[in-house]
Amino acid sequence: MGVNGGGCCSLMVVLVFAVFITVCSAGRHSSISRNKLQLQRHLNRLNKPSQKTILSPDGDVIECVHISRQPAFDHPFLKNHTIQMRPNYHPEGLYDDSKVASKSKPKEKRQTVSQLWHHSGEKCPEGTIPVRRTKEEDVLRAKSIKTYGRKKHRSIAKPRSPDPDLVNESGHQHAIAYVEGDKYYGAKATINVWEPRIQQPNEFSLSQIWVLGGSFGQDLNSIEAGWQVSPDLYGDNNTRLFTYWTSDAYQATGCYNLLCSGFIQINSEIAMGASISPVSGYRGSQYDISILVWKDPKEGNWWMQFGNDYVMGYWPSFLFSYLADTASMIEWGGEVVNSEPDGQHTATQMGSGHFPEEGFGKASYFRNIQVVDESNNLKAPKDIGTFTEQSNCYDVQTGNNGDWGHYFYYGGPGRNDNCA
Repeated sequence: MGVNGGGCCSLMVVLVFAVFITVCSAGRHSSISRNKLQLQRHLNRLNKPSQKTILSPDGDVIECVHISRQPAFDHPFLKNHTIQMRPNYHPEGLYDDSKVASKSKPKEKRQTVSQLWHHSGEKCPEGTIPVRRTKEEDVLRAKSIKTYGRKKHRSIAKPRSPDPDLVNESGHQHAIAYVEGDKYYGAKATINVWEPRIQQPNEFSLSQIWVLGGSFGQDLNSIEAGWQVSPDLYGDNNTRLFTYWTSDAYQATGCYNLLCSGFIQINSEIAMGASISPVSGYRGSQYDISILVWKDPKEGNWWMQFGNDYVMGYWPSFLFSYLADTASMIEWGGEVVNSEPDGQHTATQMGSGHFPEEGFGKASYFRNIQVVDESNNLKAPKDIGTFTEQSNCYDVQTGNNGDWGHYFYYGGPGRNDNCA
């Protein structure tokens, strides 16, 4: 009896253990299935039905999506929105980019920049916009579906600071020029394009314009546009055109490019987040792009233009609180993430990876920087300030001349003998 009783107990233990394993396994499979379902739903929200698919040499898939079916219209306030197909006003500037020659080589024709997916010669049909397809691996690189396509929320370091992301201890570092103290209705710059080296996949390097409004607290409004290299976001080291927006200091609103509802694209030729080609070379050919962001005084929407010919689209004014009126600060320049790998400063480069004093063909630049005034005119900014956390890592130097107007060189290599 004792032996049989022990056998029964052993059998019971085995059965209970088997049931436990089965339940745990079922729970794990259920969790995995739930996560896969959430991922697929998110991809379906981002990847709208397309009329045409174009394969890019860099592996991107460009979908030609009908303009009325783009991700912007997932926003509840845009359900019955009538697309504004052109701005009511366009700022007139001090400089015609198509006629501006190289500062150091006045007889050299300026180089043009396009996007890699154009190389096939295929175009999106009229009435559609090109959208970079989001792949499963793109989302899986993010910490979660919720954080994909968004900047990390950061605490506030100072109540008032030219630091665009408001915090020095976050590991984000900058080399920027800025203006404040007036009402600004937009900004423009021509930005030298490079392909900086990124040390860690979770780091990035970008060069952009910031159009900012608010108290520089939890309610910061920001519109951003330029170029970036971000392995985490795109899965490679290509230089890409990008935009970003937020109305609450990167907490819950906004995203890169078209990865959430908000920005309404009208252009059928340029894809947000797609690779820019070619890029500048050290002591070689120099390439740049112009970015213009301005407020339509009639409708109140904020518009973006890429180059001389491509009016990209607009951010509806209702997305913002302070920027529903005007901007209170404009910034131009570079930003990197310093994750301090191995306890040392990152070797991620900003701009060309060279310091400003090296000058044209070696250091990266912003030229013809301008602001938009209340009369919708582009004008030279006044009282330009500069800011960098560690000038031995990344620096900025401003200047002014007839061809380039207000300009600055910026950037650096990151880790070096003076930046550890």
